[in-house]
Amino acid sequence: MKKLKRSLTLSSVIAISIGGMLGSGIFVLPGLAAAKTGPSVWLAYILAAVCVLPAAISKSELATAMPSSGGAYVYIERAFGPLFGTISGIGLWLSILLKSSFALVGFGAYLSVLVNIDPTVTKYVALISLVGILFLNIFGVKKVGKVQTVIVIISITALGILTAFALPKATVDTTIPFLIDDQTGLIATIAFVYLSYAGVTKVAAIAGEIKNPSRNLPIAMMASLFLTASIYVFVAYALVHNLPLESLQTDIHPIYTLSESIGGKIAGYIAAVVGVLTLISGANSGVLASSRFPFAMARDKLLPKFLAKIHPKHMTPVITIVLTCVIMAIVILFLDVVKIAKLASAFLVLIFISMNVAVIILRETSAQWYQPTYKSPLYPLVQIFGLVSGVVLLVYLGMLALVSILLIVALGYVIYRFFGKNALRTGVLRDYGHRPAVYLFYKKGKTTETQTPKLSPKPKLDDNLVSKAGAIVPLLGNETSVEALVEMAAAMNKRDKIQAVNITEVPNQTFLDAVSENTPRTAALQRRIKRLSDPNQLDIDFEAVVTHELSNTIHALSDQTHCDWLVMGWNGRAHNGILVRNPIGWLLTNINSDFALFKDNGVRHFSKVLLALRPGRKDKNFIAIADRICKFYGASLTLLHVVPEKAANEVVQKMKAKSETLLQKATVNNEVVIIASNNPVKTVSKQSSSYDLLILGTPEKDNWLSVLFGTGKDKFTDNSECSVLRLTMKSKGN
Repeated sequence: MKKLKRSLTLSSVIAISIGGMLGSGIFVLPGLAAAKTGPSVWLAYILAAVCVLPAAISKSELATAMPSSGGAYVYIERAFGPLFGTISGIGLWLSILLKSSFALVGFGAYLSVLVNIDPTVTKYVALISLVGILFLNIFGVKKVGKVQTVIVIISITALGILTAFALPKATVDTTIPFLIDDQTGLIATIAFVYLSYAGVTKVAAIAGEIKNPSRNLPIAMMASLFLTASIYVFVAYALVHNLPLESLQTDIHPIYTLSESIGGKIAGYIAAVVGVLTLISGANSGVLASSRFPFAMARDKLLPKFLAKIHPKHMTPVITIVLTCVIMAIVILFLDVVKIAKLASAFLVLIFISMNVAVIILRETSAQWYQPTYKSPLYPLVQIFGLVSGVVLLVYLGMLALVSILLIVALGYVIYRFFGKNALRTGVLRDYGHRPAVYLFYKKGKTTETQTPKLSPKPKLDDNLVSKAGAIVPLLGNETSVEALVEMAAAMNKRDKIQAVNITEVPNQTFLDAVSENTPRTAALQRRIKRLSDPNQLDIDFEAVVTHELSNTIHALSDQTHCDWLVMGWNGRAHNGILVRNPIGWLLTNINSDFALFKDNGVRHFSKVLLALRPGRKDKNFIAIADRICKFYGASLTLLHVVPEKAANEVVQKMKAKSETLLQKATVNNEVVIIASNNPVKTVSKQSSSYDLLILGTPEKDNWLSVLFGTGKDKFTDNSECSVLRLTMKSKGN
């Protein structure tokens, strides 16, 4: 399979990103924005950039995890599933489509200056230009893209010269308040100019062609955002301090007006030419980008199949290009520029919110395939800020924007019900989401109190897998020591055989047949496990599996082999939040076999084992498995009970007598230790420093705070000074 060549340097990526932002955001929008907040419009541009920053950071992370997946639509679909993917695809399509329509209206205004067209017919000029863009996109004139860089350079140069001449002449009119409508007007303006930064994340779609994307992609996004915001701020400041606010309020060619007032007619005409070139170029690239969203959705079976047709000669998605241009024509004819800008910003805010949430979902569920080479700093604070600020901006955009978003959600749902119900892909949220998440994003009636819904049945695995293995060891690539984990499974196993399976999870977009199971890693694992089994006379079988759904595959593995124990490596995380839980949480709820999580802290010889039982545990079963482990390693066993400091002496003595009776059946050296303490976590941590392995049970039940916010780290495990084995017992006998 051919791969895209990574040829784009950091400077090239920055230029592309700036080119995606410069356009209507500065050539059309500033005057309309100034009408809402007055001289503080430059501050609105700064704060809008701050609000966009989390989305840029999140998309940098998403893009390095899925460098050739095709942008925000696929990221959101992979996290939320095809239903929300359908909604986001339509939202992305409309946001870019509306921005391009806005650019064409501005193009008509600047062109009217050059050819003396009546301003009242600028919409029709925009429509004529749209027809030209339509044919340009159908015929696939690829070289037009190279002109984009030249136009960006011309635009930046012209704006820089204009600002250099305008700033020294800026005057502050003290009769006009800095904030026309106090904070309300400023926040509304921030939401309004949000559209100006729409292009900052476009470069993520070409992440597969960027050299060293884990470094260059986030740097390019941050640098281009800073540079573009600087241009916007200085130009906006020059505008409101050189031109009367009354004239700016209805001016949709403010750069021409400012240039003419500073340098006369010639300077005004030069600015108009730059505006025409920049806006028509931006509109053309907008049609090119937006038309690909319905095309991609049709290929994913989320829209009618005919939309995925490609022109046989020009190899362009002609139907979606025509559809995009038709809707743009309707927008230009029937919506005024302010409404177009508001709607474009609203859809953009929604998508950026979704990308921030997508990062949270993919991080919290610990999807095995999600391994970004760049990770967002200050996670999850950055994403939470992006989410909260986005919601606030949506509210301030007004009722029209909110109603439009609701209509798009409804339209996306209808389209999904008709065309996307047979989509093969499923989202991470659906795989690992709790009931609240399922009710929010999926159909009711598909879930029970203990089981999340699945789009597909458990996969049928290779018949080579041992069907009578007593212990199954899924290997996910994050184990501290594969040998230590497999050896622990052998210590717990009551049967003859152990099954080790290397599982590789890949995104749904990747065909399983395209991923080889025979990789250098699997060869190395097979060699290491064979080296472990031979001298210890252990019967260990090794297989490799590639899957789209990690948890379902492990579930099927457990069922197919009818094992007693599922033994997995673990980092101590026990997240169980209200919307998402990681695969460990899902398996704890759904798996039928007993489940052991082994946190390897580097101890290689177990001579002393500490069994610390939580209240309400089945002591007999835990002692039996602990005794089996101690016998395997030749270790002694200590049963620890932590009781409250005010516990009555007779209660303590009774507990000790019962424990000693239970330990009589143990085959290894053992003792009972009872410690009075009101801080069991600290006590167990202190005791663990004298042992090599701590055995714990799973908490019986989360409290409401744990359910709402997630339990995060298991406190006993996280504070242990030795390796930890956490057991979940479901069967009656062990």
